[in-house]
Amino acid sequence: MTLLDASLNVLLAVNGFATSPFVLILLAFIGAYLGGRAMELIPFTRRIIERREAQLAERE
Repeated sequence: MTLLDASLNVLLAVNGFATSPFVLILLAFIGAYLGGRAMELIPFTRRIIERREAQLAERE
């Protein structure tokens, strides 16, 4: 039961951090950064981005 008590205490502490607006803003920035990196690494999305950039270059 002590492991369960410790786990519940940790979950409550994490819940307290997660409801803080500063932590949520930090998580949003981290998520945006990781999403941008994922877009660059996934070949399918990279091709879409390259096509759009090529079309913009042709228009100019």
